[in-house]
Amino acid sequence: MALAAAGAEVLAVEVDRRLVPALEEVAAALPSVRVLQADAMKLDWGVELGDGSWTFCANLPYNLAVPLVLDTLAGVPAIDRWVVMVQREVGERLVAQPGDEHFGAASLRTAYRASASLARRVPATVFWPRPTIDSVVVRLDRLESSPVDVDERSLWRVVDASFAERRKTMRNALRRLGLEPGGADAVLAEAGVAPSSRPEQLDLATFAAIAERMPA
Repeated sequence: MALAAAGAEVLAVEVDRRLVPALEEVAAALPSVRVLQADAMKLDWGVELGDGSWTFCANLPYNLAVPLVLDTLAGVPAIDRWVVMVQREVGERLVAQPGDEHFGAASLRTAYRASASLARRVPATVFWPRPTIDSVVVRLDRLESSPVDVDERSLWRVVDASFAERRKTMRNALRRLGLEPGGADAVLAEAGVAPSSRPEQLDLATFAAIAERMPA
């Protein structure tokens, strides 16, 4: 309830019905807090948030973190900042840069809409009972506009094909999209990319350049 104490309006979303009464009891004396029993992945955020800008604060489980963050980035413009605690590997995926171990499609989808940073590391020793994993706090700030001007469908089609199989070349990625070897090489040459390049080496602007040159 520290957020409410700091003057924030808080929408507390909890999927577990058994926990809601306890949350409502704690929040009873705080008129700025509304407790909502709902599945965050199925919530109509536009209806619940209304106008204004919001910050998304959460401790997210492993299987929910990436889809929920990416879904709200793409579909909930009322949220302009995310401060989330997630498993270390998940957080590193969201903030990763080309060449990093965890860089992939989720990193690019994040970079398309937000600036991302690792706010702090959270060791397992601060929890009880102690988990077997470490966590991190990640901060995302929504960009006013995407850093690349490209058709989204084409961009994610190329990105998803590129990361469908790790450690494959960009030539192979474009062949999976139906291009013959010569056609794949031509598209990559126009985008300034070597056919032997790996997807994990390329940044968002490079993927956009490839997508722009893909045949319709």
